[in-house]
Amino acid sequence: MTQDAIPSILKKIVVTKHSEVAAAKAKKDFDSIKREAEALMQQGDAPRRGFAKALLAKQEAGIPGIIAEVKKASPSKGIISKNFNPALIAQQYEQAGAACLSVLTDEQYFQGHNDYLQQAKAACKLPVLRKDFMIDSYQIYQSYLLGADCILLIVACLEDEKLHELHKVACDLGTDVLIEVHTQQELERALQLPDSEHNIYGINNRDLNTFTTDLQTSIRLKAYVDNQSTRPQLLVTESGIHSSEDMQLMLSNQISSFLIGEQFMKTDNPGETLASLLDSL
Repeated sequence: MTQDAIPSILKKIVVTKHSEVAAAKAKKDFDSIKREAEALMQQGDAPRRGFAKALLAKQEAGIPGIIAEVKKASPSKGIISKNFNPALIAQQYEQAGAACLSVLTDEQYFQGHNDYLQQAKAACKLPVLRKDFMIDSYQIYQSYLLGADCILLIVACLEDEKLHELHKVACDLGTDVLIEVHTQQELERALQLPDSEHNIYGINNRDLNTFTTDLQTSIRLKAYVDNQSTRPQLLVTESGIHSSEDMQLMLSNQISSFLIGEQFMKTDNPGETLASLLDSL
């Protein structure tokens, strides 16, 4: 993936991330944060909750696995949630039957914060994904120290060498990895990563150049995975899931894990909205 091939919004965010990481390293250098994370892992005082396992448990029970997103805003929509309380939202999602949480920590573009992840995780027993734009191993160690059970790697904004590097760091820490793809070309690159129990493949139905969503993207790319992989892979469909009909379409194509955010967050009670969606299936 060359820089020229990265969609403009991602390119802009990646530039910002490099600046943010540089500023963070100026406060705490790379070796220090790496030592802290590895020491915490070796002590065993902060075990990961098992993000992939939670999704697989739902799948094995024949229940949709919902990664419910804690999201205040987006670059395209602005403020989505007016009464934003990460801890309360996490509790609502857990009570409603979510398998996992996804918490936005990007500040500049999504008005997220690292504190939101810690607040949400402390308020429930669900595994938590740190939803941010990972471009440096520093962020993986930082995510571990924040308590993230899973981190996001967006194939579209990472060259192969960096993608493999970040994946290895996360797996070595015992952190699950949601590997997000938008196209078959990105999926081909993602499937070159070492096979691991930590791997989750997120198929994003949104075209990053046009911002349109097409649920057929997940169906098409799942077929490609089934043809290419020697064993079943854990797949998550992302973006464009708005109704029970959308979910039934995915379920009928053997896709049972969903990342849903805006559809819940734009309502007054995200947990009730999740519960209603599950009840309607």
